[in-house]
Amino acid sequence: MKNLAIIPARGGSKRIPRKNIKDFLGKPIIAYPIQAALDSGLFEEVMVSTDDEEIAEVATRFGAKVPFLRSASASDDFASTAAVLEEVLSSYKETGKEFSHGCCIYPTAPFTTAARLHEGYLKLTESDFDTVFPVLRFGYPILRSLNIGDGKVAMNWPEHLNSRSQDLPAAFHDAGQFYWFQTERFLQQGKLFTANSGAMEVSELEAQDIDTETDWKLAELKYRLMHGIE
Repeated sequence: MKNLAIIPARGGSKRIPRKNIKDFLGKPIIAYPIQAALDSGLFEEVMVSTDDEEIAEVATRFGAKVPFLRSASASDDFASTAAVLEEVLSSYKETGKEFSHGCCIYPTAPFTTAARLHEGYLKLTESDFDTVFPVLRFGYPILRSLNIGDGKVAMNWPEHLNSRSQDLPAAFHDAGQFYWFQTERFLQQGKLFTANSGAMEVSELEAQDIDTETDWKLAELKYRLMHGIE
């Protein structure tokens, strides 16, 4: 079985400039998912899809391949992850390379490990899912969540005003780390979340959405705690 790791890393990050190669505890943050993919031994090729020469240089320095630069249409603010993956797979096909499975790993996912990549791959293949991705449990039942309008607070689901939190079902959200997928099915459906998607739960210490400088500091703190770094 041929597997391809695709790390999408465009140069135009807005909220945190040069986010994909910003220093994260001594290394560019993109180096962490590259290393995890290489250490897993699961992939025939670990590649970075980018439109940016500096990102390409950093990626190759840490062991990834950048066989071609991303097109302008797949690099703007509106390009979806699915569109990027489709372009990468199409470009490889033109060179005679095809892959049975792919894994899209985000460049700002330093918590991704070789072990978690193996876990996801096993779940994908053994359960015959279209896609598999890590999810994170909401820390509090969303059925007791609130909204604020005109300065007043109200429940989103008033029927659960008196429900005990332990009696309500758990809810999860995408951890934003990686997506294993069956290549042929992905190309047919054009999406990473289907009616036949599987999930693997990770802990709050293993994930952090990084959109602000505060998020960045929280991610570094979590990484230090997980790895016993002073």
